[in-house]
Amino acid sequence: MTSTRWLAEYAWLPERAAPTPEVLIETVNGRITAVTPLSPGGPPDAGVDVLADAVRLPGLTLPGLANAHSHAFHRALRGHTHGGRGDFWSWRDQMYAVTARLNPDSYLALARAVYAEMALAGITCVGEFHYLHHGAGGTPYDDPNAMSAALVEAAAHAGIRLTLLDTCYLTATVDGQPLTGSQLRFGDGDALRWADRVSAFTPDGRHARLGAAIHSVRAVPAEQLATVAGWAHRRDAPLHVHLSEQPAENDACRAVHGRTPTGLLADHGVLGPATTAVHATHPTSGDVGLLGESRTGVCLCPTTERDLADGIGPARRMADAGIPLSLGSDSHAVIDPFEEARAVELDERLRTRKRGHFAPAELLHAASAAGHAALGWTDAGRIAVGGRADLVTVRLDSVRTAGVAPAGVWFAAGAADVTQVVVDGRVLVRDGHHLTVDVPQELADAIAEVAP
Repeated sequence: MTSTRWLAEYAWLPERAAPTPEVLIETVNGRITAVTPLSPGGPPDAGVDVLADAVRLPGLTLPGLANAHSHAFHRALRGHTHGGRGDFWSWRDQMYAVTARLNPDSYLALARAVYAEMALAGITCVGEFHYLHHGAGGTPYDDPNAMSAALVEAAAHAGIRLTLLDTCYLTATVDGQPLTGSQLRFGDGDALRWADRVSAFTPDGRHARLGAAIHSVRAVPAEQLATVAGWAHRRDAPLHVHLSEQPAENDACRAVHGRTPTGLLADHGVLGPATTAVHATHPTSGDVGLLGESRTGVCLCPTTERDLADGIGPARRMADAGIPLSLGSDSHAVIDPFEEARAVELDERLRTRKRGHFAPAELLHAASAAGHAALGWTDAGRIAVGGRADLVTVRLDSVRTAGVAPAGVWFAAGAADVTQVVVDGRVLVRDGHHLTVDVPQELADAIAEVAP
């Protein structure tokens, strides 16, 4: 039995509007067994130091943060694609160039470093929206799930949990044009063959679980949407889908189907509490209603949405409609959950020219419990008895956070302020350094192999 007592200078507990000072958190075998806010005067028995064996956590301790939407190989584009002109579609061509250089070994090296970078930022679980399945020209590897296995192994090396969202990607356009070029590596032919391949894969290790994804209404024909959704529903697995990221997608879907993408997904049984729509940047009022009524979640990826000039989605309106909001770093223009969270509020200010849309506790929930739930880990993302012992400690004395009230970290702190990360009771990051991965060196080496 492995037990640890942690004494947090401040801890953000569930249902609290602000952090609580002096909290004793006790864990056994990776689970939280007790959470005790101490009196302002110190330990209950002033004559005995009952906290002598407690590991002190200076600063603010948060629950583990979840990155609900990742494309690990996009990290190779950082700093290579940001200076030119263009839009999402021109950027996509540059992204496809990276896929041509990846194989199971190089993807393992890159994803290991990317997931370790996430750990340094306080991310304890990632949802990998995975569609790079096959070899050159779409030829399957000897193991058809070799790329999936590489991602599972990468997460194990990096020390974080993974939900592998195996993505069905069959066509290039809403009207069914075939995949060509680099896209051939994504396709399985049809949804039944996709389902056969995915069903043959069992992630190795308790840190990983399997989910499903529909790349978009561009990539899965309408008559095959229900096959993917049915596979996920039968297994009680998370189901994710890119939705209305670009106005052009909405226009094409209306032209072909006479429906918005959200309406088309509703028609084919895709929406529901186990489904997360990624982006939802350009929904109609009717779309928001459909998402809210079905309790479909939305994963916002603000740093990618601004980098790709996608636009600003109606976050507050979606939250008010009952849509659970989570966060992802998507293309990894940056990996910083604090930046993603505050952008939800700050982008809403830009959109409305008013301040004060999301309370700090709401941003925390989106970055933690909601993201874990969207990935199928409903026992994570809260510092509460019975939950997973994931603890993320943030400095309150850096140049960014000095003098900041603890609740203000969402508007002041960054990934560099994370000092310690505990995942399932095991220390993964200490003093801002990953304990098993040389993250800068491994990123540099892995990206040098595949960068455009």
